[in-house]
Formats: sequence, structure tokens, C-alpha cells
Amino acid sequence: MKITSFNPLILSPDKDSAVKVFEALGFAVRHVLQMDVNGFPLDVTRMKNEGGFYVDIADVKAVPQDMTLIRMNVDNFDEAYAMLKEKGFVNLAGDDSSASTGRAKAATMASPSGFQICVIEHLKDQ
Repeated sequence: MKITSFNPLILSPDKDSAVKVFEALGFAVRHVLQMDVNGFPLDVTRMKNEGGFYVDIADVKAVPQDMTLIRMNVDNFDEAYAMLKEKGFVNLAGDDSSASTGRAKAATMASPSGFQICVIEHLKDQ
């Protein structure tokens, strides 16, 4: 398994305010992704600063306050998922399901100590 990117992912009930904070820190919006994932609307802003650091901010009204996870893009979802499970991580969906957008496959995993990783594989056209 190869990790292709690794950066903070902030879930926020007030995405616009969080974006403004990171703009003040020198981050610029790279793109905004808006789509439906398994019936759940997804609205994520990807930002990057001049040093090459990324942060993603997702609009999630269901969280009471900002929450930070790690976004880990990989070239092989199944291998990454199995490795995390071997290390004691559990899927927050409560089963072994993953979310799919048609363009990506993802699952949010929690470590035994509580930190969370959203593991994502961008699917290539066959």
C-alpha cells in the first residue's frame, strides 16, 4: 500500500468560518467537492498553502463543534483497511462497509486510543 496524501480533515458545522481562518493563515482554496455519498450530501473544500501543506474542511451539520480527523489517501483501499483493522482500528459505520462516490471509496476508522483516519482510494477509470 502506498500513501498518496496525508493531511488534516476538519468536520465543521460552520465550514465557511473555518475556511476563513485557514485563508488568514495563508491557505488558498484549491477546489470544492460537492456530491452525494450513499444518500449523504458531501461538501468539502480542499486548501493548500505556499509550503505545500493541505487541509480539507467538510461541511457537516451533524457535529456540534469542529472535529479533526486525518485524511489518508492510498493506492489500495482494501490493503489499507486490513492493515488498520490489524492494528485495532474499527470502522465508525459499525460494520465493514465503505462509502462510495463512484470516484472514490472511503471509510472512517477509529484507533484504539481514539484518533480517527478517513482512508480513501480514488478509483481510476477502467
